[in-house]
Amino acid sequence: MYEYEISQFRSAELIRRAEHERLAREAVRARRAARREATRHAAEGEVHTGRHRRYRFPRAA
Repeated sequence: MYEYEISQFRSAELIRRAEHERLAREAVRARRAARREATRHAAEGEVHTGRHRRYRFPRAA
């Protein structure tokens, strides 16, 4: 009887651990998707010319 209870406890613990890992993976996927969406949304409104905004002036002698 004791071994059966240990087996049941171990099974329940493995199920809890698997569910926790599943939730963690889902959270990572959701964060990545949100980051990609934010990047895509930000890129839609910007115009990139490929030039730097900082201008270089000649050094005075």
